[in-house]
Amino acid sequence: MFPVVLDLTGRRVVVVGGGAVGRRKAAAAVAAGAAVRVIDPTAPPGAGPQTPDPAVLSTQYSVLEWIAEPYRPDHLTGAALVFACATPEVNARVVADAQARGVWVNAASEPGQGDFHLPAVVRRGGLTLAVGTGGASPALARRIREKLETEFDESFAVWVALLDEARAEVLAAVPDPARRRELLDGFADWPWLARLRAEGVAAVRAAMREAVRTAAGRL
Repeated sequence: MFPVVLDLTGRRVVVVGGGAVGRRKAAAAVAAGAAVRVIDPTAPPGAGPQTPDPAVLSTQYSVLEWIAEPYRPDHLTGAALVFACATPEVNARVVADAQARGVWVNAASEPGQGDFHLPAVVRRGGLTLAVGTGGASPALARRIREKLETEFDESFAVWVALLDEARAEVLAAVPDPARRRELLDGFADWPWLARLRAEGVAAVRAAMREAVRTAAGRL
């Protein structure tokens, strides 16, 4: 297995199957910024008799396109990533069609048939922690994820956001590469997390900016 982090912003993701598993995959893809198309013969959750086909819905899963018709190969047109979350028979067809088009596909019913496995994920703002077992034990991956959820609280989301701000300011104000690395490495060290928890966001942001100004003034 080769772990990667995919940027799906604006990319087409097709989910075949609108059950609980398919909706979870669709929700994750929407959260990653993808343009999501769900294919399922049934009407989308919460849809009334006047819902258009295809329907563009705003649900708890955010905005996505739901095409209420049986799967066809041309539903994969433009897809960058495909999730097969229907019956095993339909999933086998989806996998074959996606692979024939050179598109990566994940099969919910038989993960070994597809091109990739999905890890168990913990998200804290811009921080993503992923745990995978190569399909050997999703239960173990889930338990490790649950442990990580307790160890990595929402403070990490705030810290990552501050580090993103600080990086932009360091790159703009400090031209020396060695000094840049020193600053950015220092901001990513554990004492800054402790300060964030003890002093709050405003105080830590101000301290980081003062450190940047000091470094810039030494030139």
